Amino acid sequence: MPSEHWTHPEPGDGPAAVSAQPSPEQVIAGLRATSEGGAELTQLLTPEGERVPSPRFDRYVDDIDTEALKGLYRDMVLVRRADREANAMQRQGQLGIWVPLLGQEAAQIGSGRALRKGDMAFPSYREHGVAYTRGVDLKEVLGIFRCTDHSGWDYQGHGFHPYTIVIGNQVLNAAGYAMGQKFEGKVGDDDGEATICYFGDGATSQGDVHEGFVWAAVYDAPLVFFCQNNQWAISEPTERQSRLPLYQRARGYGFPGIRVDGNDVLACLAVSRWALEECRHGNGPVLIEAFTYRMDAHTTTDDPTRYRLSDELEEWKLKDPIERVRAYLARGGGADQAFFDQVQADSDAFAAELRDYCFNMPEPPPERIFSNVYAESTPLLDAQREEFLSYLDGFVEAGEH
Repeated sequence: MPSEHWTHPEPGDGPAAVSAQPSPEQVIAGLRATSEGGAELTQLLTPEGERVPSPRFDRYVDDIDTEALKGLYRDMVLVRRADREANAMQRQGQLGIWVPLLGQEAAQIGSGRALRKGDMAFPSYREHGVAYTRGVDLKEVLGIFRCTDHSGWDYQGHGFHPYTIVIGNQVLNAAGYAMGQKFEGKVGDDDGEATICYFGDGATSQGDVHEGFVWAAVYDAPLVFFCQNNQWAISEPTERQSRLPLYQRARGYGFPGIRVDGNDVLACLAVSRWALEECRHGNGPVLIEAFTYRMDAHTTTDDPTRYRLSDELEEWKLKDPIERVRAYLARGGGADQAFFDQVQADSDAFAAELRDYCFNMPEPPPERIFSNVYAESTPLLDAQREEFLSYLDGFVEAGEH
């Protein structure tokens, strides 16, 4: 049996395998398919900045004219600049930890801009770009990593759930929320609502993710599973997670999956709009695998030089999500140097504002850690707060600090 049937089985092509033990060639081909884009990769903008027509997805970005594309470019530049500033502030002791998004700007901005006001997004801990598109002040995001806030924004007002640190747990939360949208009759037409949930390739090995897949499939939940496959689950490559491309896992649960170039903001926008539209009309769930790359460490506590080669990073730098949009705009005359200079100046000002806030952030009172844990306080939480404050008062009375 050809190895292609093992790695990329499609409906009507025959069985994925005829025995429980695939041949060595099939295994090798399967492993390569998890770390290479492959023919199934949906792409509208090449790394060289050339537009690729797509009969299936062009209509989902018909409204993206030059001005709109310049807006997406600006989004990515500002978010990257904020990410780099936060990374530097952690090194300077201003943040306890930081989770970089470097290289994943297109996946986050493209999918985030596809959402409507009534939609809900469930992030992991790296979706700073999605937070930005949902109107969350990144100063509030900094509070999490400075350990002064849980997640200070109005998550219902912004349609953006608090960050989730437990790997994959947000998938269960998102499935439940989307099932609620279905039960409340908020799906079924163009005005329907949808939910999107973000997680990484490593999270696909967590039980919570698979349970979320099962529940969403059974209840036809209007949920887009958005997997940012950045090739590394901390120090383990994708081929340690799956023999098959991750998007093909959706077939086993009975819903569609698709792989998109995660460094192509146009393709991410188009595919996300398509998937969300499917969910709004009651045809969900959908799995999107955004094929991208983590250009920095997993977090600031990680040293990626211990487990990956520098030439791999150099290869992916040629696929930079921001540079391909810049090339397209410059080649077509849609933007001149003055525009690019202004965006850079705006991003520097944005970073300076975040930096000034972080360095001068007022020290919160100790009782703040108990705020906004629940919508309404509970007797147990009240008792814990009083016990903690009483403990602190004991040090003051003894003259200690």
